[in-house]
Amino acid sequence: MGKKSSFSSSTSVWRYLQPRYYIKRPKRLALVLIVCVSLAWILYERKSLSMGHQLEDVKGNIKDSAESIQNDEKVDKFTNDISVEDDPINLQRRDKVKDAMLHAWTSYEKYAWGKDELKPQSMYGVDNFGGLGATLVDSLDTLFIMGLDAQFERAKEWIAKSLSFDRNIEVSVFETTIRVLGGLLSTYDLSGDKVFLEKARDLADKLLPAWNTPSGIPYNRINLEYGNINNPPWARGNSILADSGSEQLEFIALSQRTKDPKYRQKAEKVIKELYRTFPEDGLLPIYLNPHTGAQSSGTITFGAMGDSFYEYLLKAWIQGNKTEVVTFYREMWEKSMKGLRSLIRKSTPSSFTYISEKLGNAVFDKMDELACFVPGMLALGSSGYDHEEANKMISLAEEVILI
Repeated sequence: MGKKSSFSSSTSVWRYLQPRYYIKRPKRLALVLIVCVSLAWILYERKSLSMGHQLEDVKGNIKDSAESIQNDEKVDKFTNDISVEDDPINLQRRDKVKDAMLHAWTSYEKYAWGKDELKPQSMYGVDNFGGLGATLVDSLDTLFIMGLDAQFERAKEWIAKSLSFDRNIEVSVFETTIRVLGGLLSTYDLSGDKVFLEKARDLADKLLPAWNTPSGIPYNRINLEYGNINNPPWARGNSILADSGSEQLEFIALSQRTKDPKYRQKAEKVIKELYRTFPEDGLLPIYLNPHTGAQSSGTITFGAMGDSFYEYLLKAWIQGNKTEVVTFYREMWEKSMKGLRSLIRKSTPSSFTYISEKLGNAVFDKMDELACFVPGMLALGSSGYDHEEANKMISLAEEVILI
């Protein structure tokens, strides 16, 4: 058989491109038209989709740019609002505060270095908090924030070389926690220097035996070397509400930084124990039984020995990012604020608002000076309420602060 020539093949293909070929064959013409329309539609859709994506990208970029500009404007406004560089009065105030700090610190260095406190008139150092350098440790973050670098470095050297907790001394668990443990943690957060975190963990380990009670409510005093625990004789064996309920922030913070949950668990068990039988008015007497967890008799007050328990309920909720895990803190605090309102009284004839105290069913027209923290607490906690309730809290704060 002979092969077809290339010319005949080309002619065969060419005939399919001739219109007269399809005029004689209408079915094939219809098929070609359908294919052409379909291809045109597919190409159109792809182009439209591509343009749509490009348009969305443009819109997104415009939106992002607008938001970025708005955010930059907000940051600039905030920076301008808090800046003191252009305000001579603020500059003077800042310098006066720094001068006062330098005056106090220089005197402490000169007359009471390493002691808990300086007695300003006798110019003599005393150890009223166990001899752990309470003033020095509690001032570290202030020295750092104020940029007093030389003073800070000298204090840090004392911490590293001279601060030891292997000592046969009895200390208040509460005072040591808020002043020394808290001071070390805040300075670690600011400086990032591990020496402060290591000292904080060492101290916390020395304090932990205070929580070894059947109820989990701690004893308020401990011997750092031997771990012996007790409560003040005048408390008749009871633990103090403010002492036992005001150590959570520091121990939770330590667990967060060391990734060791034992500190949080010990301190938080106190609140969970109280939560089980927490009264509807949220008010607790100042004495707690460390063996049974029961509320003993005692004054109900937002002053001494009661005050910071209520404060820490709110702040622990904030520290926990207001999540569901820490909701019980907020629930307890809101109940306590209902109880607070039941203690509000007006003086006569001046009509000043004050917070009374309660013993049993008797109400006493007395407001302890330590209760003056309440307006700030109310303002801080108002953001967790709805608009109407928040306004009530702010109004009450304003009334109390005008004493």
